[in-house]
Amino acid sequence: MIVVGVDVGGTFTDLILADLESGAVKIHKVSSTNANPAEAVVTGIREICALSDISPTEIGSVFHGTTVATNAMLENKGARTGMITNSGFRDVLHIGRHQRPHHYSIMQDLPWQHRPMIRRRHRMTVDGRMDATGSELEPLDENGVREAARQLGADNVESVVTGFLFSYVNPAHERRAAEIVREELPGVFVTTSSDVAPQFREFERFTTAAMSAFVGPKVRTYIDTLQKELTGLGINSELHIMASNGGVATPALVAERPAITLMSGLVAGVRGGAWIGGLADANKLITLDIGGTSADIGIVQDGQYTETDARSASIAGFPVLLPMIDIHTIGAGGGSIAHIDRGGAFRVGPQSAGASPGPAAYGNGGDQPTVTDANLVLGRLVADDFLGGNMPLDLQAARDIVGELAKALDRSLEETAEGILTVLNSNMANAIRSRTVQKGIDPRDFTLSGFGGAGPLHAAGVASMLGVERVLIPPYPGITSAMGLLTTDLQYDSLRTAFEVKGSVDRDRLTGLFDDMESELRTLFAKDGLAADKVSLQRIGDLRYVGQGYELKVAFPDGPITEEALESVWDAFHEQHRKEYGHAFEQSPIEIVTIKVRGLGEVDKLSTLPESGADGAVEPVGTGQCVFRVDDALDTYATPYFRREQLAPGQRMNGPAILLQQDSTTVVPPDWSFAADIYGNILMENIVTGDGNGHTGDQS
Repeated sequence: MIVVGVDVGGTFTDLILADLESGAVKIHKVSSTNANPAEAVVTGIREICALSDISPTEIGSVFHGTTVATNAMLENKGARTGMITNSGFRDVLHIGRHQRPHHYSIMQDLPWQHRPMIRRRHRMTVDGRMDATGSELEPLDENGVREAARQLGADNVESVVTGFLFSYVNPAHERRAAEIVREELPGVFVTTSSDVAPQFREFERFTTAAMSAFVGPKVRTYIDTLQKELTGLGINSELHIMASNGGVATPALVAERPAITLMSGLVAGVRGGAWIGGLADANKLITLDIGGTSADIGIVQDGQYTETDARSASIAGFPVLLPMIDIHTIGAGGGSIAHIDRGGAFRVGPQSAGASPGPAAYGNGGDQPTVTDANLVLGRLVADDFLGGNMPLDLQAARDIVGELAKALDRSLEETAEGILTVLNSNMANAIRSRTVQKGIDPRDFTLSGFGGAGPLHAAGVASMLGVERVLIPPYPGITSAMGLLTTDLQYDSLRTAFEVKGSVDRDRLTGLFDDMESELRTLFAKDGLAADKVSLQRIGDLRYVGQGYELKVAFPDGPITEEALESVWDAFHEQHRKEYGHAFEQSPIEIVTIKVRGLGEVDKLSTLPESGADGAVEPVGTGQCVFRVDDALDTYATPYFRREQLAPGQRMNGPAILLQQDSTTVVPPDWSFAADIYGNILMENIVTGDGNGHTGDQS
């Protein structure tokens, strides 16, 4: 079976084609078409099929990571959206919570107030109320709903969300209101907060539902367009879309719940890095995906991804109540601009030169020094071998633009270029510390996996700052996100708010809720045509000590909820609390807040990579002069260039070295060694032990 993974980025659309029977793999890149991303997807599939000498009709599955929803949120360019909610609660989306993101800042940006997804004039209220148990206190004013829908229609809204109090317990009012809106406004995208995020916390639930409505029309239009384009190519196989929870979903589910794609492309990168880590026996992994504009950081422990919680999950500053892999993003990439700020400080990013005009080295009129220019000045990029020689770089333009900054700083050209990389690497190292050290995790126990177009250029430098001694570079670092798409299964989540306290748990109610969710997921998988033996279900609960504000995730056992089953859950929660916070309150009552069932549906996917056929000693294909800082001294080193695909497995060599390939360039500094494994991964090791501030001695 032939499968294709397609990941759309801001600059390039990355593709990987794999024959699951023979293990053959082909990679390809095309320029993204931001006005209509589907064009680049179709062009890329057509071209990679031609390069592989196959017909598109032979493709069995297409796996796709999209940034349509993410970009709509980041750029605040979603649909004109309306909302219908309870009387007196029009401004929940504006007020938010009393706990501000930054307690002491009077200038902080509150996106739900400064750039609301739903303007106040489009937030309508109607009479009707449920209580906290789901009992009706006041009937829904259906005539009021009709009038509200008509007002929104007169204002040309493209999307409507219904969000009522306590709908996570009883969604009847929300769903009836949605039915009326569909009757009054046919063709308008309509969703409910209980369908998107059936959990307590009104502000977060309403905001998440608003996101789904805000991005829904764009996502639906894009998926419909893409499916038609693929059909036009002769591809009639199922399209799978990467979701924020780490699995893939069908177009039908994405059309109903578009918010599940909010982190689609970023999640695929973490999955790809983790999958490669498994092949290389690196189960404790820090993934560092560096592109042109941003760096995305993920943590993998024992092969498991870290999932966000209600305290920290957000998109563009808006809180999200959806299952999501924990990814931390900062403005640091190949296009990040080096500049002197108004206070006279030297900074790199978060501003980026983007794809157009891009860095000065691209020769497209870029007039600000970027990280790519600095790498070229220092010899770490080879001007006539960028993107496999398909995009030559302008070395003189890079030297000129970095030279202007050097004059302003009163530093040499090389010092300035190296300073740009040091600042950028420091920014990424600090971001990694915030996800590890500040959470009680020692990054020195991990392997750093660098990928994306710029990841292999900076991975060793970032690792040295963290004291990490091992770096893993995937075989196709520039398309690792696309590869990650081919390693996943269908994954759906179903949630219910429970509110059960230890000592008075209604075990029959909990058992019934779990049974309902499992039945719901089995129905979804059956609609996707998946056999029952291909489906596995996992129970999870969000628990807290009574009085706490946030929860921790704990696994629940299968079957009926018995006293013995609950005892195992309480013990697991104490242990998880101790692991997270360093202590547990074993005599305190515990509350089950939310319960969830995660369903995995097995699909055909990539299981391994072809083994390397390289054999014998490899010879450099050239030598260049590269500048490195070692032991606080900035020196120029004669540095050999190697073709990465020619490296024989197990042949370890010392740096410095530059490893060339089509989709990225790997930099091996002088104090690192490197070797390829049988799958083509590059395993780099620090020759000396680092503590993050300098070298302390030889490794034992």
